[in-house]
Amino acid sequence: MGPDQFEFPEFYSFPPFFTIQPVLSTREKQMALWRELILRYHTSLKIKTLVVHDCPLWNNAKISRSLNNDDIAQVMKDFVESGHGEWQDSKQTRCRILWRKPEQLATDIYEWAAANGYINSVCTVYELHSGEDVNGMSFQGADEELLRRALGILQDQGKCTIFKGETSSEDGIKFF
Repeated sequence: MGPDQFEFPEFYSFPPFFTIQPVLSTREKQMALWRELILRYHTSLKIKTLVVHDCPLWNNAKISRSLNNDDIAQVMKDFVESGHGEWQDSKQTRCRILWRKPEQLATDIYEWAAANGYINSVCTVYELHSGEDVNGMSFQGADEELLRRALGILQDQGKCTIFKGETSSEDGIKFF
């Protein structure tokens, strides 16, 4: 699915969406819509990094509207503070998209393990990331670092143990 195949929500064609609103309650709703749009767009297209200066979301040519640089910075600040993104560089030009927060991903992984008979069994990081059993799951194709953070949360909760394999994708996870 390419960017031209993404179905933009109705609010994306509303001109005031591209002007940061001065009234706090309205701006909070607007920022929530921007978070939703950024997440939905990047998740559906399986894009793991938002390159700020090259993101097509900031411009809607159909209605001749775009966010200015200050407004983009405000949207991105809110996005990162919400826990859905992490800056990858000090100049804040690249943002890792957290399709799901690590805590949400940990819950999803454990529910998947329980539902698919992996409790007291072993699987690999590769199987969690790309295996046949994970088709359609929230963690399928997730950034490996994010996946490992979610597994670390499960390990801290005593719900799994992670052990080293020959390569990082062969690292094993035993669920309890």
